Amino acid sequence: MAILEEPIKGVKLVKNYVNGEWVESKGEIYDVVNPANCEVIAKVPVSTAEEFDDAVQAAKEAYWDWRSTPPVSRARYLFRLKELLEENFEELSRIQTQEHGKTIDESRGETRRGIENVEVACGIPTLMMGYNLEDIATGIDCKLIRQPLGVFGIIGPYNFPFMIPLWSAPYAVATGNCVVVKPSSEVPLSQMRLAELVEEAGFPPGVWNVVNGGKAVVSSMLDHPDIAGLTFVGSTPVAKIIYEGCGKTQKRVIAQGGAKNFLVVMPDCNVQPTIASLMTSFFGNTGQRCLAGANLVIVGEDEEFYKDFVQKVVDTASKIVLGYGLDEAVQVGPLRDKGKKDNVISYIESGIQEGAKLLLDGRMVKIRGNYPDTCFLGPTIFENVSPSMKIGNEEIFGPVMSIMRAKNLNQAIEMCNASTFGNGHAIFTTSGKSAREFRYKVTSGNVGVNIGIVAPMAFFPFSGMKDSFYGVLHTQGQEAVRFFTESKVLIERWF
Repeated sequence: MAILEEPIKGVKLVKNYVNGEWVESKGEIYDVVNPANCEVIAKVPVSTAEEFDDAVQAAKEAYWDWRSTPPVSRARYLFRLKELLEENFEELSRIQTQEHGKTIDESRGETRRGIENVEVACGIPTLMMGYNLEDIATGIDCKLIRQPLGVFGIIGPYNFPFMIPLWSAPYAVATGNCVVVKPSSEVPLSQMRLAELVEEAGFPPGVWNVVNGGKAVVSSMLDHPDIAGLTFVGSTPVAKIIYEGCGKTQKRVIAQGGAKNFLVVMPDCNVQPTIASLMTSFFGNTGQRCLAGANLVIVGEDEEFYKDFVQKVVDTASKIVLGYGLDEAVQVGPLRDKGKKDNVISYIESGIQEGAKLLLDGRMVKIRGNYPDTCFLGPTIFENVSPSMKIGNEEIFGPVMSIMRAKNLNQAIEMCNASTFGNGHAIFTTSGKSAREFRYKVTSGNVGVNIGIVAPMAFFPFSGMKDSFYGVLHTQGQEAVRFFTESKVLIERWF
C-alpha cells in the first residue's frame, strides 16, 4: 500500500560523518529495529573515544575559517539547508516513523518543528547583534559584541530523533561554532539523513559532524579539552551526570531532563476540546514525550461533573487506533522497544498493587494490521491515584494517565509544585482569573492554558525548572544564540 511506503529499505549501514566524509566506525555494531514490525532496518556502530576525537579535531581545524565567515554568509548555508529539508520533508518524516514508531502525522509535526529552528537561525545577522553606547564617560565609548566559542557537542534522545538536535545545531553553526552531534543509537537514521542534506547544502568540511555511539562518546564529550560546551536532552539521572560533568570541566551546558506534567481541569472547562487535547497530550507519541501529560487533576467536588468527564475520557481513549505509524488511520504507534514496554507495564502493575483503580488497561492491546504486539501498549487510565504513589510521582514515559482530584485550584497548584519536576504543566478553564492564578503560581518552565502539549515555537526558548532542567540558558531562539556565544565588551578611547 502506498501509505506504508518505507524510505529505509533493506538493512542500512550507519556511518559517522566526519570532516565532510562518511566513515565506517571500528566500534561494535548493533541492530536498529523497526518497533512496529520488529524488522532490522539498520546496523549502527558504537564509536570509540578515538573516533570522537577525530571528529573534534576536524571541527577544531574548521573552526577559525568558519568563525571568520560573515554571519550573512553562514546564514545562506542554512537557507539552502532549509530548502533541502522542505524538499525531503515526507521522506524525513517517514524515516522517523520507521526508526522510532510514532505515527506519520506526529513525525510530520516533528519535521516541521525541526525545520522551524533552521528557519529562525537563518536570522543570525540580526539575532547575533550586540549593542553599544558612546560617551559612557568623556570621550569613551563602549560596545558589546557576541563571539563564538569553538566546538560544541550535541547529544540527542531517542524520542525525537530528528527535531531535538535541531534545537541546538543550527544556532551553534549560525553563530560561528562547529558541532559534533551524537544521535541516540536507537534511532540514528534521521541524523544520518540530515547530515547528508547538510553535505548537499555545501557546509564546509568539519563544521557539522555526526558520531554515533554510547557512553564512551558521551564521556569523551564531557572530558575533551576542545569541547566548549554541550547540549543534552534525556532522563533526569543522566542530565544530572551531564551537568555535574560539565561543571568539573568548566563547559557550558544545557541539560534537559525528565518530567511529570500535571494537567489541571477546572469544572468550567470547554469539555470536548479539552478531552481532545488530553488525548494527544497523554497518549500522543505513545507517551514518550517530556511534555506528555502524566497526572490529570480534576478540580472541584461536583461528583456528576467528575464521573461524566472521566467516562468521556475513558470512552475516547478506548477508541484510539493502534498500529504501524505509516498507516494514516493509526493514531498511536508502538513504544520504541520491548524493554521500554516492559518498563511501562511494571508501572501499571505497581499502580494496581498500590490501590489505584484501573479504568482502561492498555495491556489488552488490539492492533490494526498484522503486526506483532512486541512493542505495542495501548492507552492506560488509572483513577484514585495520589501523588505519593509510584505512578503519581515518577516519570513513566508511556501512555499512562493517572487521575487525581483536588478540592480547589490552590490545592491543585500545590500538587503541581510538590513534584520534583517542572517541565510542562497546564490548566483547562474558561476563567481568566483561574488561568492567571495558575500561570502566576505554578512552578513550571512551560505553562499551558487550554493547551495539552506545551511546546514553544522555535523563536521562544524550551524552558524547564527543578529536576526537568539543569543550566541557565535554554535551547531555541535568542537564548540559544546567547548560549553559543560569549559577550565581549569593548571600552574605547582615542587620543
